[in-house]
Amino acid sequence: MSAIKRPINKLMRLCTGIISGAVLAAAVWAALAPSLASAASSAVVIMYHRFGESDFPSTNTRLEQLDAHIAELTSGPYTVLPVPEIVRRLNAGLDLPERTVGITIDDAYRSVYTEAWPRFRAAGLPVTIFASTAHLDGGANRHMTWEQLREMHKGGVDIGHHSVSHLHMPKADAARIDKEIQAANDRFDSELGTKPSLFAYPYGEASTAVITQVKAAGFEAAFGQHSGVIGNTVGRFYLPRFAMNEKYGDLDRLRLAINALPLPVTDVTPPDPMIAAAPGPNNPPAMGFTISRDIGDLGQLACFLSHAGRGKLERLGPSRIELRIGKAFPKGRTRLNCTLPGPDGRWRWYGRQYYRP
Repeated sequence: MSAIKRPINKLMRLCTGIISGAVLAAAVWAALAPSLASAASSAVVIMYHRFGESDFPSTNTRLEQLDAHIAELTSGPYTVLPVPEIVRRLNAGLDLPERTVGITIDDAYRSVYTEAWPRFRAAGLPVTIFASTAHLDGGANRHMTWEQLREMHKGGVDIGHHSVSHLHMPKADAARIDKEIQAANDRFDSELGTKPSLFAYPYGEASTAVITQVKAAGFEAAFGQHSGVIGNTVGRFYLPRFAMNEKYGDLDRLRLAINALPLPVTDVTPPDPMIAAAPGPNNPPAMGFTISRDIGDLGQLACFLSHAGRGKLERLGPSRIELRIGKAFPKGRTRLNCTLPGPDGRWRWYGRQYYRP
């Protein structure tokens, strides 16, 4: 096996959760070096949920992991910008600093207020919190109160929209979605004196219809929960984020994510992240994309699906890539990750999440 194939295969196993990021340290991080370029047209956004709540490991980040992340973000070759500023610059066609990073936290758990925010604030790192208003109204011990969220907002934390009830949006009708968006906007306006400009789909679940409705509601951008780099997708209403948790939150994986580059794609199929409800002619769907510019040897491209493992790739012409998949998508969420070795030991990364009701 060639020297380049070994780290590729290790990375692909990481994408599907088979190995930890630690295996990649020698293959990836040792090769990373500050780029000579001073500006870029892409950014990486990372996503957290809870902090120091070990009884929820799939959404929790241990405090020692968080401390290591903050040390890396404040000492490495990164520029951490507020997520609304990242979106504003991208929408305006403006360059971003090389290795721009944004930080988001979903669900407004109490540990964000007690553990994470004091650390981010002390480090001078901007944060966006996506909150569901019913959680704030409910007074549960696990979630923040409006008073706590208001204190954070006054302290410079950006607040994003996450529906009223943390809604499974592809399963809801348009009237329910519109009601939740408007009702949450009213609560944010009443409690904070402002309405969020950014939206995050609960569970990362979306469909073409849902995306269209969120865009029409007046948001500037919307985020999913699939891995990838902003700048490699068409549009701003299903943006990727790298999720951090206990299993996939070690320092090596953080470095892998925040040094990633976009894999520029267009003509993505299927265009709708909602997959047919049953196996048949449309499940598994035809899958593929076009690489929109020359980025090197596409023979090193590899794609993995969470339910089927490594996909067989077929190249049509110079830049069209199609995935041949023989296994129907299961119910619930399925994630696609495609990576390609990039310059300076960095990785180009494209991801997408699909949902079968």
